[in-house]
Amino acid sequence: MRITCLNAWGGRMHGEMSAWLGANDPDILCLQEVIHVPNSPSEWLDYRDEGRNLLQRADMLADLAAALPGHDITFCPAARGPLWHGDSQVWSQWGLATAVRRGLPVTHQAQGFVHGSFGAEGFGPHPRSRTGHAIRLWRPEGAVVIAHMHGLRDPEAGKADTPARAAQAKRLAGLVEAVLHPGDGVIICGDFNVLPGSETLEHLSSLAPRELVTEGGHPGTRNSLYTKPERFADYMMVSDAVPVSQFDVIHTPEVSDHCPLVLTLA
Repeated sequence: MRITCLNAWGGRMHGEMSAWLGANDPDILCLQEVIHVPNSPSEWLDYRDEGRNLLQRADMLADLAAALPGHDITFCPAARGPLWHGDSQVWSQWGLATAVRRGLPVTHQAQGFVHGSFGAEGFGPHPRSRTGHAIRLWRPEGAVVIAHMHGLRDPEAGKADTPARAAQAKRLAGLVEAVLHPGDGVIICGDFNVLPGSETLEHLSSLAPRELVTEGGHPGTRNSLYTKPERFADYMMVSDAVPVSQFDVIHTPEVSDHCPLVLTLA
């Protein structure tokens, strides 16, 4: 079984990402920074904020369905905010998506906010609302709980520990615990937006003590498209009950400014 985790960067590398996902063909995909604009006037829209103008793929749920036609997709929106098509404002939804290969038995799931609440009238100031999603997947070899989140962006604190980030980690742990049964394996992943050694990782280690990115000596999870000096943002944490066969941080091809994390279970 293959679990892949990726911050999709708003689908800015749609062609490369779709082709790679089709080839990777994960059993479970945990995807952050997903845009959904039903009935968009264009396949591409602009995100304009803080002097930035970032191209965004308008309906990534449709793109995911095309790239992974054998999967069921759950979208977990964190906010509703404006994108732009020329001079016209277009309302978009932004959040997480989890894709599960059709036929795999998801016996429980928990979805909720790890920070803030749903903002229907705009994205709001940073740090903005964030969602988390946890599923319990039955396997003959033993059930596993898989959870992910997109951690807070805080322009003032950078990737340093903050009380809001500590509370966020506790809420994600709560989603895991809501579906966890005795003896289950636990996998927690995502773009946590923190550095190695953070209290986010420390808190989540009570459920999943092995962090595979740093344990494997990987030099980071950002690629050449990310120009800032910090190279760590994304993590894959597992409990001792998870039968890890292989773990990779994929630097080539580049499908986002984040590297995909790929975990294969025995």
